[in-house]
Amino acid sequence: MTTYEEHAKVSDLSATAERVRRSVESVIEGKPEVVQLSLTVLLAGGHLLLEDVPGVGKTMLAKALARSVDCSVQRIQFTPDLLPSDITGISVFDQRGGEFEFKPGAIFAQIVIGDEINRASPKTQSALLESMEERQVTADGRSHPLPEPFMVIATQNPVEMEGTYPLPEAQRDRFMARVSVGYPSPEAELRMLEHHTGASPLDTLRPAAHADEVVKLIETVRQVHVSDPVRRYAVDLAVATRTHPELRLGASPRATLHLLQAAKAAAALAGRGFVLPDDVQRLAVPVLAHRLLPSAQARFTQQTTEQFVTEILRRTPVPDPYGTQRTRGY
Repeated sequence: MTTYEEHAKVSDLSATAERVRRSVESVIEGKPEVVQLSLTVLLAGGHLLLEDVPGVGKTMLAKALARSVDCSVQRIQFTPDLLPSDITGISVFDQRGGEFEFKPGAIFAQIVIGDEINRASPKTQSALLESMEERQVTADGRSHPLPEPFMVIATQNPVEMEGTYPLPEAQRDRFMARVSVGYPSPEAELRMLEHHTGASPLDTLRPAAHADEVVKLIETVRQVHVSDPVRRYAVDLAVATRTHPELRLGASPRATLHLLQAAKAAAALAGRGFVLPDDVQRLAVPVLAHRLLPSAQARFTQQTTEQFVTEILRRTPVPDPYGTQRTRGY
């Protein structure tokens, strides 16, 4: 592919993504950075975890993104009595045919909204593991592929709230990024009261992109160039989390891969066909922090995993994308 063709593809991606972004922001007031990260994860082919207190718009954001791209959507309300088969599906015996027939569950959609994922038991949460990693469901020895594109957008309440179960480490590691929506500014809340007290803004939302377009955009993101120094920088950040004395669980190799995939999407959204260290830096906290587990000493000092990632960014040398090191700092 010529440089001109690559530039044209990235330009098309930026234009399509801008339409989707405007569509989502017509519903989600005053949260441009959250919308941008959601779009980044979608184009990187990853899954998104939205964590915050109830009522700040986590589910609304997930629905707005789903409706802004013309994809099939399923919503799963996670509750303590939800069964794994409710998610993946179940085999039912067909008396006429004399054989078992697989009935797909709610996971068989292009965008799956998992509402309050940490209110279900760990056994039910684990039903998502194969789907999120391998894009398939195995039942009775047969594999059933999931549609493309495929994205899980899950919301969860803080673990200290009543009736929640902490997500298993393997489950958290499959989410490319975690973001906290946060309370809106007073001005944004006033606009929300003006626009949302009548009909829901979701009712008038029209798709800004189609499913086949999203698949092509994801493929374009995969072709974004990453230099060797930038790859090494991502590895250095991951290794630093594994060797940190106050972390008992660092970032996995999957986390490093997710960090570079997200950085590729961020570069493409910025209109570039190559990744800069700045792309990796901006995404390190949302991509890495939710996978880390602090030691008992760190819990005692109440340091958060976000603070640990910020500290690691500050003391890890930042390379020039062409091979020389820049000064330290984040």
